[in-house]
Amino acid sequence: MAKNIPEIAKQLNELKENIILIYAFNGTGKTRLSVEYKNHTKANNKGKHSGVYYNAFSEDLFVWDNDEENQNENIKLDLIPSNLNQFHSLLNEDDVAEKLKFYNHNYRFDFNLNNDPEKGIDSITFYISEEEKAPIKISRGEERIFVWCFFLALFDLDAWSGAQDAHFYIDDPVSSMDEHNVFITCNSIFELIKKHYLKKRFIITTHHIGLFSILATRLKEVNTNSGYANLTSLFTLNKKDDELLLLNPNKDVFLFHLHLLKTLEEAKTTGLFAYHFVLLRQLLENISSFLGKRGFNYTLSQIGISNNELDNVANTINSYSHKNAYQLQIDIMSPTEEDLFIDLLEKINTKYQFKY
Repeated sequence: MAKNIPEIAKQLNELKENIILIYAFNGTGKTRLSVEYKNHTKANNKGKHSGVYYNAFSEDLFVWDNDEENQNENIKLDLIPSNLNQFHSLLNEDDVAEKLKFYNHNYRFDFNLNNDPEKGIDSITFYISEEEKAPIKISRGEERIFVWCFFLALFDLDAWSGAQDAHFYIDDPVSSMDEHNVFITCNSIFELIKKHYLKKRFIITTHHIGLFSILATRLKEVNTNSGYANLTSLFTLNKKDDELLLLNPNKDVFLFHLHLLKTLEEAKTTGLFAYHFVLLRQLLENISSFLGKRGFNYTLSQIGISNNELDNVANTINSYSHKNAYQLQIDIMSPTEEDLFIDLLEKINTKYQFKY
């Protein structure tokens, strides 16, 4: 474990920006950093929680009771008591179902409440048929998405006013999700930020380069309707020997475009969706920035797009990359879109011959 994690937590707490987005490889220490941030802010708040956290420990609050003694007759998902239980009574099934609807779930569920409102929800029962309500066990992937949506609904409660309302810390929300659900989650985070960013600090850590890139692009986009750009800081969390380094990616030797390129190359075999144009645009912009230029048109010209074609290709990328690729529909690329995407990717590889 890195010995300077408490110092990094202190550094994060002293930042002036309200939105902090951090990219880090798995195993770097993201979850431990979230714990240290909690400890640091509690110490500055007379030992009381000053924020709400979603991390691996949050997921561990949900434990299956398989009811083996009764052949799974009353199988349910138990909630281990935590400091959040006092807010459970303000949450209902519809709040969570509203968050779940974008993930196209096919089950229903009931909260089993404790008689004492301060003790919140004891367990959750899942079922398919409203008439029979026969308890079922959902898959591990479905469980992860459910827990995430539970916390999303919890974050949206107005009950935080004056209690644990200083920050939301979201650590790696996309573990074990498939690619499409990753980008639905990206949109859910963005909508949460839009709703609360003027009142609360957001710290989001992720190992997923796509989620990082799209959130970074949306938050740092400067236009007349956005107030996020000046309130957002981007970082990478790197491990060197026994210490962590929190670095600005613009000054970091870490090359995001290599990770984007690897993701896009893999997508050619696993499936191309509209949101991959968002990543392609980010790749083009990162290459231009790395070469000291501004805007992705420079990279297009460098990879062989002629002046006559440049505006048309740039407008096409803009059009595709602004598609609403974050909602329920699975927007698979058309053959024409695939041809353009693959052609541009091949031109990038031919020109720069990146090793990744």
